[in-house]
Amino acid sequence: MDNICEDRAMAAFAEDGRHRVAVLVRDKVLSFELSIVHRIFGQARSAAGAALYEIVTCATEPGAMHTDADFSITVAHGLEALAEADTVIVPGSEDDFEPWSGPLDPSLTAALARTRPGTRIASICTGSFVLAAAGLLTGRRATTHWRSSARFRERFPEVVFDLDVLYTDDDGVLTSAGAASGIDLCLHMIRTDYGAAVANDVARGSVVPPHREGGQAQYVQRPMPDPSVSSTGKARQWALANLHRPITLRELADQESTSTRTFTRRFRDEIGTSPGRWLTRQRIERACSLLERTDLPIEEVAATAGFGTADSLRLHLRSELGVSPSAYRATFRGP
Repeated sequence: MDNICEDRAMAAFAEDGRHRVAVLVRDKVLSFELSIVHRIFGQARSAAGAALYEIVTCATEPGAMHTDADFSITVAHGLEALAEADTVIVPGSEDDFEPWSGPLDPSLTAALARTRPGTRIASICTGSFVLAAAGLLTGRRATTHWRSSARFRERFPEVVFDLDVLYTDDDGVLTSAGAASGIDLCLHMIRTDYGAAVANDVARGSVVPPHREGGQAQYVQRPMPDPSVSSTGKARQWALANLHRPITLRELADQESTSTRTFTRRFRDEIGTSPGRWLTRQRIERACSLLERTDLPIEEVAATAGFGTADSLRLHLRSELGVSPSAYRATFRGP
């Protein structure tokens, strides 16, 4: 993980100082997904206000291209953009929702072959079909939109498919679930490249959460819940104000005046994960923010984030992010 971070950091400061993102589009590209990449990466700024990314749209043949909407786009760049990119992103296309059969279009195979070794490659929604057909997901963990999951599993049994996530990152090859989870994926890449502070600023500018809990299983169609059932928002707000100390499930349930069993069920239905898992994630986010923004000793960071001891913080950070607290601070601490 440490070596991967170093490789990406080197790529992020090539020549003009901007990380180059190439968006490979196909006919009937999903316009929302295309705009996500430009909007999210385009907002990322350094402390001095300089743009951190250069984003270009490319296709196998430059020129006019249909979208899934009632307008077309003009793509100015060809495949040469892929050879110069640090990150390549493949959005979905309306054609992906047709029955998938046969090999990948040879032009797309050739296009992806033009990327440099070490280039980060990602897909949004059903763009994962392209990566899988090109062999880039073989043996890797990946996801796609839940409506296409059965077809994806049948077509690509060699891929380690995970339905219950918003995105995956398997050693620099990334996939996301439905269209909006492309936002989560892009924020994750920004967080990997430049740290949580930059990603959080972008999230605030887009009025989206910097990190959504749970996976896409919470969005799969199921019977509508009882509208009289209350949310768990009060308990979550209370927990965030008390992260520095131990928090029990009973205390969380008491904030909503309900039993622990009912609270746990409501929490899973609403957030898509368990209360314990959610708490751990909030503590990791708090610790990362402190590591980036303060000079507090590791022991104080652990205590403030609610991990109790430095050893506990090291264990959780290593498990979640693959790095130690000191390595994380060295990578993302600003001047």
